[in-house]
Formats: sequence, C-alpha cells, structure tokens
Amino acid sequence: MNEITVVRMPGGFHRYDLVRAFFQLRKAVFIDEMEWPLYQYDEIEFEQYDTFNAVYLIAHDGPRVLGGARLIRTDWMTGTGKVRYSYMIRDACEGLLPDLPRELCFEKPPTDPQIWELTRLATVPGTDVARDLLHATNQFLIQEGAKRCLFLGPPAFLRMAKSMGYSPNRLGPTVKNGDGSFLAFSCDVVDFPRHGGISYVDLGVPT
Repeated sequence: MNEITVVRMPGGFHRYDLVRAFFQLRKAVFIDEMEWPLYQYDEIEFEQYDTFNAVYLIAHDGPRVLGGARLIRTDWMTGTGKVRYSYMIRDACEGLLPDLPRELCFEKPPTDPQIWELTRLATVPGTDVARDLLHATNQFLIQEGAKRCLFLGPPAFLRMAKSMGYSPNRLGPTVKNGDGSFLAFSCDVVDFPRHGGISYVDLGVPT
C-alpha cells in the first residue's frame, strides 16, 4: 500500500532516505527527462530552497519513492548577507531568479504565515500519485492552520487542481522560458473529507 509521509528537518533526519530518493527523482524527471538546466550533484537535484525550512511530502511504497513535492511557508527567509531567499514565486518577482520571468504575478506576492508555496512536484512516470500528493498537501495545511497555497507549474497543473474540486486563482499571466509555459496560481485550503492514509513525521518545527 502506498503511503505519503511528511518529512520536516531537522527532526525527521531518520527519514532522510526518502528525501534523498525524492531529490534523485527530481533529477530524473527535471534534468534527464525534461532537460531543464538545473544544478545536480551525485545524481540528485537540489537548490537554495532545499533547506531546513522546507517540508517534503513524499509518496512511497516502502522505500521506493513514487513522487513528492516541496512546501515552504511564505514568511520564512533563508540565506545571509545581501541575498536572502524567501520562496520561488516571490523571489522570481523580485528578480533574484534570472531563469524565471519577473512578471509571474499581477501583484506583489505575500509573506504570510498562513500561506505556503508548493513547488518541485515530481512523480515516477506511469504512476498516479500527483492527486494524492495534492490532497495530502491540503490535509497538512489544514493541520498547520494555513489558509492558502501558492503553486508554480504548467497550465495543466491548474486544470488538474480545478478537476479535483479546488478553485484555483491565477496570480499572473502564463509565461514562457526555455523550459516551457507555466504560471503561478493559488488555491484556498479546503476542509475536504480526509483522503487516504498519511503517515506524518512530526519534526517539532514551530509554526
């Protein structure tokens, strides 16, 4: 039976095997398959947002990772010195991510403890866990007292959210770069009936 485990660092380091396998899946999907020019090292893909602030939702069948996504609360900051990163959508609009267009949003993106961002959704080809991951995200955000989640992905991502009963709201226009077309949108957290079984690894991170 597939599980979705929520892993937060540093307290969940005993399940870092799942996080590393998720990084390997990201490398296989985004770099090997989609040919995005992302940073890789030792067969994994990771970046400046993969810090102790990140929360990972990982679908797996035992040790085999089938998919995952990364969540970051929009009021958290990382980094030192002149450049400090918050989350992908906001930093793109601030001009901190030269590979992403600045015109992702019509208005300045929020920094709010009740709003989170989901990025790096990746699944093993041929599996159908993306919807389970989005339902698990919604359940996790209810637990955290969140009100809204921001997403960055292809237009098909927005259509999938709508087909699942969410009411996505575009944050800006559909934009393009060398990796394809994508857009930023948001969905309110919805108190749906609990969907499937989720095993939580609670790392004691204050909210």
